[in-house]
Amino acid sequence: MTDLEKLLAIEAIKDIFAKKLRYMDLKQWDDYASLHAEDAYSETWKHSLPTDEQPMTADGQRGRVVGPEAIAGQLARVFTHPTPITSVHHCHGAEIEFLSDTEARGIWAMEDSLWWRNGDVEEHLHGYGHYHETFRKTGGRWLFTSRQLIRIRVDMTPDFWSRLTMA
Repeated sequence: MTDLEKLLAIEAIKDIFAKKLRYMDLKQWDDYASLHAEDAYSETWKHSLPTDEQPMTADGQRGRVVGPEAIAGQLARVFTHPTPITSVHHCHGAEIEFLSDTEARGIWAMEDSLWWRNGDVEEHLHGYGHYHETFRKTGGRWLFTSRQLIRIRVDMTPDFWSRLTMA
């Protein structure tokens, strides 16, 4: 891979990452799913919830959601059940490393804010951490293949984690 090809790949990866955040915040779940490879998986909840409260895959793995539609569907459930969530995600400081001409991994510093209603009370979550992601170039297009969100700090009202176990 030439230096120019690497720079173009970095920009393409940054572009799909930015789209992922925008699609998530705008609740465009079909567009969100379209950024993922068929075998993509997310371990977003693995580092956030006690083991017995993590989502389970069909083959019994805890904390892992597999497939573009399943990943988007899990987020859609959390962001709508029992009440809608408004979210804002910010990521910066991309560190992108190429494992081959068609595989890469990246780490982004992240901050997210989420708000929802619990009866007459507005609840919130403000989180800080890092996304650890992998990518594969398939058919001339970079796609997500894996994701882990590792939070360093979370400031929140007490209701949020119960949303995940109900979704």
